[in-house]
Amino acid sequence: MAGVGSYLKKHTEALVKDVGIEAACDLTGKSKATLGRYYSDHDEHSDRFMPVDAVAALEEASSYPHVTSALAELKGISLSFDDRRRNEDKKGGISTDVIALSQRFAMLMAEYHQSIEDGVITINEAKRLLKETLALQQVLIDMKLHLEDEAG
Repeated sequence: MAGVGSYLKKHTEALVKDVGIEAACDLTGKSKATLGRYYSDHDEHSDRFMPVDAVAALEEASSYPHVTSALAELKGISLSFDDRRRNEDKKGGISTDVIALSQRFAMLMAEYHQSIEDGVITINEAKRLLKETLALQQVLIDMKLHLEDEAG
């Protein structure tokens, strides 16, 4: 369990840092110290993990579902990540889309870096990375088509 706990704590830390510590405190109602304990690797905090409702609140605000994807990977489950929320009105223009795409690519590179840290990319990691890479490629194609339509 020590390895699993450490793995989850790393992803919990990534989630909090993705959202930002101040925003994470506001969203969860937890203090900075409490959030820090959830991802601390010190022995005295080894049995403390973030509650599921706090994870859900932070993942709603984050750019990537860090903890959910970690849990899925531990069970050998592959998730399909699509940050488009089809029930929301589209806001912003091409600049907003480029920024969102850049952030998503940065998250992909962070996941890649984390995957190769131990010198081995697992099958689940490879599948997830490939799936996200293909999704990003499709977003680029969609953006290109949209720009061509606007240009007339």
